[in-house]
Amino acid sequence: MDFNIKRAFEIVKGKLEGWLETLTEMLPNFVVAILVVIIFYFLSKIVRYGAKKVMSRFIEQTAIIGLLSTIISIITVGSGLVIALNLLHLSKAVTSILAGAGIAGLALGFAFQDISANFISGIIMAFKKPLSVGDIIETNGHTGFVKEIQLRATVLETFQGLHVIIPNRLIFENALTNFTKTHRRRVDLYVGVSYAEDLEQVKEVTEKAVLQNEYLTPEKDVKLVYEGFGDSSINYRVMFWVNYSPSKPNYLEAQSDAIMAINKAYKEAGITIPFPIRTLDFGIKGGEQLRQHLGTNEDQ
Repeated sequence: MDFNIKRAFEIVKGKLEGWLETLTEMLPNFVVAILVVIIFYFLSKIVRYGAKKVMSRFIEQTAIIGLLSTIISIITVGSGLVIALNLLHLSKAVTSILAGAGIAGLALGFAFQDISANFISGIIMAFKKPLSVGDIIETNGHTGFVKEIQLRATVLETFQGLHVIIPNRLIFENALTNFTKTHRRRVDLYVGVSYAEDLEQVKEVTEKAVLQNEYLTPEKDVKLVYEGFGDSSINYRVMFWVNYSPSKPNYLEAQSDAIMAINKAYKEAGITIPFPIRTLDFGIKGGEQLRQHLGTNEDQ
């Protein structure tokens, strides 16, 4: 029994001495590893601040700037941890951690693929800048002012005052019309005049009426083209450009003023915009003559 206790004591003592020796040998590496982690931690703060300063020049959305700078900071700290573990000869642990993180990331990606797609679309849009806060856009059946560009979605306020939230993935994948990029927009009006009218006079009167529009661009470019013969009128299209910006979205006002000006000018010039004309013929095969039809009604 004494022999067994003595033997066990020697084994424990040997283990402790081995651990102490290993600790003594690894102590410098352990200290260096701690210093590396501390250095990379403070370095991540500096890198994050610098990344924010740089990205703020190209990206307007503060949420996206915060997300990207945080990711850069985490990568910096993670790099420090990997170096520290390698100094402690724990490279296998590093490999296991990275493999586990990869599998977890893949699983989360599949589980939240729609959310991930919206986030990624928001980041791409932040760099490409197809739209900015304050722009007037049309996308996915909605038209309005861009009020906010978030990581997951873009917020619109329609001209009717509605608050619309559109996922960034839908904006990125579907057609997007930005009315603000050129700061002008063309108004197209479709009108028809009587076959009896002088078309040269119609063109002159119409262009003169539209030129009085206060919303015209400085070039005051008005163009009228005849497009075809209708059932009861000769049809034309008049086109003109108006200034268009988020502060002055004057498209509807310009269109309304042009319609009123053309109508007034036509009345003064005696130009007729005809009503649709329909001819009724009661003498078709299988029918009856109008006179007979009226006579039958009178007898009744």
